[in-house]
Amino acid sequence: MMDPQGLYEWEPQGLAVADLALAQDSAGLVMLYHFDGYIDAGETGDQIVERLLDGLPHQVVARFDHDRLVDYRARRPVLTFERDHWSAFEAPRLELRLVQDATGAPFLLLSGPEPDVEWERFAAAVRQIVERLRVRLSVNFNGIPMGVPHTRPVGITAHGNRTDLVPGHRSHFDEAQVPGSAEALVELRLAQAGHDVLGITGHVPHYVARSSYPDAALTVLEAITSATGLVLPDTAHALRNQALRTQEEIERQIGEGDEELVSLVRGLEHQYDAVAGAETRGNLVAEPVELPSAEELGAQFERFLADREGDGGR
Repeated sequence: MMDPQGLYEWEPQGLAVADLALAQDSAGLVMLYHFDGYIDAGETGDQIVERLLDGLPHQVVARFDHDRLVDYRARRPVLTFERDHWSAFEAPRLELRLVQDATGAPFLLLSGPEPDVEWERFAAAVRQIVERLRVRLSVNFNGIPMGVPHTRPVGITAHGNRTDLVPGHRSHFDEAQVPGSAEALVELRLAQAGHDVLGITGHVPHYVARSSYPDAALTVLEAITSATGLVLPDTAHALRNQALRTQEEIERQIGEGDEELVSLVRGLEHQYDAVAGAETRGNLVAEPVELPSAEELGAQFERFLADREGDGGR
């Protein structure tokens, strides 16, 4: 493998600030990381990254070589054309930033497009960064589509070698083989190297998985703050307000739907409540219920998704 250092370069001013933060806090920094391009139902991870960067002070500490890592033909960057010439190019940015929470406490955020190539080298580069900046805990986050109703609390799956930081959430999987991601490989390689790592995945109702679902982002963010001690009230407040508006819009759409649509959602509620009741009783075998398929739900909610996407997901 070629030297991972060749994939990124330090931003001198940002690195100096990060080193100063390390000198003032011997416990080490938390690093959050999320990459665009893999499964992120409800735009769960994207919403969190956007809110953090919009609402908190930050500066770049390191930049990855997007020319080497990103396939432009798969995800074409935007070029601006003005009258008779090209005037601007929006290059993809895969960057490590130093961010300050509401109390001024520093933490790291690694975000941008998921690398299309050189995953092992990229994971090794992230490990170099973790060790250089004495990261005490790395946390990744996203959303996955699940057969759950929007009328019940969002569930989460915790993974990694520090799931003890998110108590009370049992895994829904014994074993599963799924298409890989750079985010998951980073988690695996960091854990194998003995670094503390935690993944938090929100369960998004699969009939709204293609739209922005703030409830999932809020639940995942709250799990992050609980696990890390970061204070992010403005981000949580913005997501909470957006979640309320989204729930009202979903209920409006259901109210305008037909009886079959309502019965499909009620079927998911029945399943959710049956499983929750079985877990409370210590019996994981819930009463059998007739459940709608993903195809049935998808067809019934197609108009809802089209409306949501047509107005930008607001």
